[in-house]
Amino acid sequence: MKFILMVVMLVMLSSSAFASDEFVLVKGGKFLMGSPSSENWRSDDELQHEVALNDFYIARYEVTQSEYQALMNGNPSSFYGRNKPVENVTWLEAILFCNAKSATEGLTPAYTIEGSKVTWDLSSSGYRLPTEAEWEYACRAGTSTPFNLEHSIGADEANFYGHYPYEIEENYFSQSKLSTKPGIYRAETVDVGSFAPNKLGLYDMHGNVGEWCWDIYAPYSTEANEPTGPATGTRRVNRGGGWNDFAKNMRSAYRAAAPQERRLYNVGFRLAYGAVGTGLVTSQAVQETPGKGKNILIAYFTWSGNTQGIAYEIQRQTGAEIFEIEPEAAYSENYNTVLREAQRDQRRQARPKLKSHVKNFDQYDIIMLGYPNWWASIPMPIASFLEEYDFSGKVIMPFCSHGGGRFGQTLTAIAKLAPNAFIADGLSVHYSGGGALKDDVAKWLKAGGM
Repeated sequence: MKFILMVVMLVMLSSSAFASDEFVLVKGGKFLMGSPSSENWRSDDELQHEVALNDFYIARYEVTQSEYQALMNGNPSSFYGRNKPVENVTWLEAILFCNAKSATEGLTPAYTIEGSKVTWDLSSSGYRLPTEAEWEYACRAGTSTPFNLEHSIGADEANFYGHYPYEIEENYFSQSKLSTKPGIYRAETVDVGSFAPNKLGLYDMHGNVGEWCWDIYAPYSTEANEPTGPATGTRRVNRGGGWNDFAKNMRSAYRAAAPQERRLYNVGFRLAYGAVGTGLVTSQAVQETPGKGKNILIAYFTWSGNTQGIAYEIQRQTGAEIFEIEPEAAYSENYNTVLREAQRDQRRQARPKLKSHVKNFDQYDIIMLGYPNWWASIPMPIASFLEEYDFSGKVIMPFCSHGGGRFGQTLTAIAKLAPNAFIADGLSVHYSGGGALKDDVAKWLKAGGM
């Protein structure tokens, strides 16, 4: 298998040619998609399997705000800059951009859109999103390591939460073993192409913004040769990680997921084109339709008390019932110790037993789910809570306390663990929120129709 990877890398590097200043030709071949079981901080949904791909073209850069605004007459981005990547675009808006760009250049649009259902003409010459397999193949550029640089990525090589390089979690208090030391955290997007490209000439495959792919999120199909993903589901895939992600969530194999109608301040997209066959592929990713009831439960996990303070303010403004999510075996009260315990449980994907349980969970229509952002993901008691109950048809309104990374990848974790819930816009609060907490909660509740 190592021989296959070496051959593919040589073919890709020797045969790739620039289609234009904007696109790179990636020669097809076989590769191992996913991560080996030995890769640190891998997720269970990264099952390694062999995939074969045809040739395709992929954009050298993420779509910029100036490109998006010129075609779509608007710029939804939260970090303004003409040459910064566009973000806060839904998957469906990215699809519309692909068709608009095709039309302006006289190409047959790749997609037909009927509401939330999108049909892809595999033989089309028009612009499109890369498949998840194409994205990973192009990102890796022949490598089989966690990052396409073949070493642990640093803040001078990509735009991410540079304080937290790869494997910082288990080396936080003694960093002598880290191959890459902590660096700058820019806390915003930067102009595309600000860092060196990978071996194929592609920029920002790790960091800056995550990138929407065509595929619906689901366990991998190991039988697919040139995979285009499942036909139905509730979440779409995005890849690569963004400006506020820890390095572990920028690995070539890491899979993020979100509803296709969701706007995310750290997710944009990059274009691809090139036929992958003949025929039509239809997919539809639809969030569960929320019920019409307004019975609210505020469920939260807290350690320092920051999240509890947010939960109590929400209760004060809504009058909703409140429930504290507590593990049977409490985490340490010592800050340094709890950091170790939190990353230990996340690495093991532990499911701590909970101390108490919600009575008559079915009666609630809206779950306001609160937690601290721990190591860029949810505390594992939240995972236990999400797996204990049936969230089908329910609305989850996430809220979290954080030290600078906003939601990190917590929304992806919730999206994966509660695939049949409707996930509403969340509220991220810096530590306790200070004097602005009351107004921030009120604005969030109003936006959520409370």
